[in-house]
Amino acid sequence: MMDNTKYFVLKKKAVPEVLLKVVETKRLLATNRGMTIQEATDQIGISRSSFYKYKDDIFPFHENEKGQNVTMVIQMDDTPGLMAKLLGKVADYGANILTIHQSIPINGIATLTISVEVLSTTGNMSELVEELEENTGVYYLKIVGRE
Repeated sequence: MMDNTKYFVLKKKAVPEVLLKVVETKRLLATNRGMTIQEATDQIGISRSSFYKYKDDIFPFHENEKGQNVTMVIQMDDTPGLMAKLLGKVADYGANILTIHQSIPINGIATLTISVEVLSTTGNMSELVEELEENTGVYYLKIVGRE
């Protein structure tokens, strides 16, 4: 069976250093308009060829492009008020909740699927994900889609 996956979401610790340096180079170029690519890559410590090879293939997850949709699956305790607390955090960050689905809890564990629209006014999505994961009763959070 052929896998047609085009995009993956990785935690920073799983991303090779060269790709992180490409992101840093892009940030440097965006904030220093007169800087050349050669100057930026020299400053960051990667080759120009590495920059050109990967520059169109990696971008920070927290980029808040209006209309961007993110779908998360959260495995959590079936505790009264926990889902409301998680949804409140999403609202605090200014993301527009599109869909919510909670499975029937089995052995006190439920699976919550949330799709949110990232608006231009939405806070940093990486920080939101971290805050959701840190809640007592949340076992894991997985981003299953971004479009």
